[in-house]
Amino acid sequence: MTMGSWYERPVGETLTLRQAPRLASWNSATHPDQIRLKEYLDDTADLLGPAMMRSGPWALSLDVGLPRGRELTAMADLDNYVYPLASRLLNERLVSVWCTKRHSRTSQVAIGPAGVAQAPANTYEVRTTASAQSAEYKEQVRRGLANVGELQAGPVWLHISFVVGPQRNWMNLWKPTIDALDPLLGRTTVDRDWHPKDGRITELALHLEVDPVMGHDVGISIAAGQDRPTLNVEPEGTS
Repeated sequence: MTMGSWYERPVGETLTLRQAPRLASWNSATHPDQIRLKEYLDDTADLLGPAMMRSGPWALSLDVGLPRGRELTAMADLDNYVYPLASRLLNERLVSVWCTKRHSRTSQVAIGPAGVAQAPANTYEVRTTASAQSAEYKEQVRRGLANVGELQAGPVWLHISFVVGPQRNWMNLWKPTIDALDPLLGRTTVDRDWHPKDGRITELALHLEVDPVMGHDVGISIAAGQDRPTLNVEPEGTS
């Protein structure tokens, strides 16, 4: 049985970012990368301010525009783009986060009510019991995918639904879960653990369900594929 909840990409007004999206940074607060990241987050939070005045479960969508000369399936990991913005906007009603990348001069952001969607046709189910900061957490995720074949080369869409107890911060699960998906995505280096080819993800959707009976365990449903287009390339000459 499929675990977790699945939500549609938010439908509503799409806003063009006034500053280009920036990747997560783990440098000190005074480092130029952190300063520029904070400026971008402050500006985007201000841009979204009126739309944030809503009740009920909601969803966030970030569409990252990259220069045409940049390879879409190498680096520019989507979780590293959307994590800072989701962290800045986070409240207990945020249940779905989407991020995509394409060739474009502009990037867009949208928020809206979280519309329930059907579960993908094929999902892989994993239950973890370890701390997300431990190697054992990643091992448990990878063992759950032991019989999964690697997707063919090229862009990939990846959707993950998490079921957590009320004490879990689900955003802390994103990176370690994706780091363990080398059975699906392939490895950047054959003999190096926890470094999948996650740059090939061009559409990422992350969903949340809170269930008190889970305690500190995490239920994870993973769906991925290449069977539908994810690259919306704007025509030459548009902005």
